[in-house]
Amino acid sequence: MANQEKSLDKNLDQYKVKPNSKFSLSSIQPNDKSERSDSKAKDALALEKLAVEINALQDILHAQAKHKVLLILQGMDASGKDGTVKHVFSECDPLGIRLASFKAPSADELAHDYLWRVHSQVPKKGEIVIFNRSHYEDVLIVKVHDWIDEAECKRRFTQINDFERMLTETGTLVIKCFLHISKEEQKVRMEERLDDPTKTWKFNPGDLNERAVWSKYMVAYENALQATSTSYAPWYVVPADSKTNRNLLISRLLLNALKSLKLAYPPVPAEYKKISIED
Repeated sequence: MANQEKSLDKNLDQYKVKPNSKFSLSSIQPNDKSERSDSKAKDALALEKLAVEINALQDILHAQAKHKVLLILQGMDASGKDGTVKHVFSECDPLGIRLASFKAPSADELAHDYLWRVHSQVPKKGEIVIFNRSHYEDVLIVKVHDWIDEAECKRRFTQINDFERMLTETGTLVIKCFLHISKEEQKVRMEERLDDPTKTWKFNPGDLNERAVWSKYMVAYENALQATSTSYAPWYVVPADSKTNRNLLISRLLLNALKSLKLAYPPVPAEYKKISIED
């Protein structure tokens, strides 16, 4: 088992943005499918097995109420953030799992510092929280549209690193995944949303404005990943053109992280052993 876990670590490590190192998004191709096998049926079974294992460990995490887990999902529109949640947590009991989605900030949120609305959503003990978008919006869209300058962006990188270090030092395991989709695949998925009445509700015409500045987003993501991938909260670049590849990789990342916590059910109180439940 130890050798298997070590091998898994090495396999996952190829997707990690190495802290304090130069990084280029071009080093990881969005159409990479190396997590998949040669069979759709095998991949479906593998994903189901991973989901069952995640559920088992999440049950212990919740019962133990000691550790906190934060899974951050960032990516361009249609990169599969919702789909990831649906498949990775398909076997999990909703108890102890919470999803937090971050849209455009409200007037009240804008009246506070940009981390205020995020800090209130971080996990408590025994909880897994999934961020669908996150505080990284405040160094991405705002930088792409020049709502903040370079100096402010760098200040925010430092503040985010400090924020995440505080989370990890107070017992939160942070997993950050950038869902790396190609512009070509995004086009396909957007067209599917327009053509399929059951998916059209997902289409937002405003997403086309962001698509028009794709190259600026790639630069912003590359800079953010390099500046905020740390030893305590590293980034993983997840090839996301293949939905199956994406789901398998993130499932393995989460499962490996949960295993690292050495989870255990809380001990049975001694007085419980003396309890006799009468007929």
